[in-house]
Amino acid sequence: MITVSKGFGLTLFASDLGDAKQLALGSNGTLFVGSYKAGEITALVDSDQDGRVDKRYIIAKGLDYPEAIAFNNGALYVAVGERIYRFADIESRLRRPGRAKEVYDRLPGNAKKSRRTMSFGPDGRLYVAIGSPCNVCEPETPFGSIIAIDVNSGESELIVSGVRSVTSMDWSAKDSSLWFSDLGRNWMGDNIPPDEINKVEVVGSHYGFPYVHGSSVIEPAYEQPKNLKIVPPKFELPAHVAPMGLHFYRGKQFPQRYQNQMFVTENGSWNRSSKVGYQVVMLEMKDDEVIKRRTVVSFLDGVFPVARPHSIVTAPDGSLYISDDLKGNVYRLYYKEQQKIKSQDND
Repeated sequence: MITVSKGFGLTLFASDLGDAKQLALGSNGTLFVGSYKAGEITALVDSDQDGRVDKRYIIAKGLDYPEAIAFNNGALYVAVGERIYRFADIESRLRRPGRAKEVYDRLPGNAKKSRRTMSFGPDGRLYVAIGSPCNVCEPETPFGSIIAIDVNSGESELIVSGVRSVTSMDWSAKDSSLWFSDLGRNWMGDNIPPDEINKVEVVGSHYGFPYVHGSSVIEPAYEQPKNLKIVPPKFELPAHVAPMGLHFYRGKQFPQRYQNQMFVTENGSWNRSSKVGYQVVMLEMKDDEVIKRRTVVSFLDGVFPVARPHSIVTAPDGSLYISDDLKGNVYRLYYKEQQKIKSQDND
């Protein structure tokens, strides 16, 4: 049983994708899917635009944890180990991608313990989030940070530090400000610490890890340095919901109240006495503040998760693609009333 908000529909876009993680959308509509354990990058094509994949290609396989992918200027970028590779002109070479070119080689190792995500910003740089390789520790930079890389020169800049596990980031459709989600530490109980939604207002800011979790949960194992200024989260999510995907909806298919709003995929709890998360929520924003959290899709059937939503992107037709790392699916969330209008127009 999957529960969808009134007016919406959910269909299966693609399946059998292993542990489907980060999504990246090509300029011609190709959907790229990164994986973690599967070690593959897959390209999905809906050539007849009927809302279901009809062509799929393996771009690369046998990679070490290639979950972090991004698309820009016709090229697909993949982080593997200490390096970032570029598959140039990829959408015209899906059958034979060719050899990828290395564009950066200074990421820290240990990708198995340090989760990553990446995305291109409005300034043309590749933003890479590098998670802390621990549940709680004082990570050595660039662990526990977001960096921005010029993929042409190789120059990089530290954007934020003091984060634990940034799993997604996106830029506001209204003012191009950078927002990101961060997972709170484990083993402090069912209800603390919160997971976080953060905004970058000053480059170089520190977001508290490991000294403070959320706005006010003090870490007993480490003492905060006296002169360290910490930026509190803009919004606190319940503990353990695991916000893996954060995305500002840029389409026009959904009604006005959903446009330019923040959608978050809650991957779900794994070490809590009762399950929470396993859903897609909209964080309704007003004047740069989150004022309401609303469930749009729930994948929790009683106490049994039907899916674990991970990444989310706007499809070319204004629907949303949602990856599922539990069963290896990609779902398509669409607004049914809009579909009816289009059908009538075609008639």
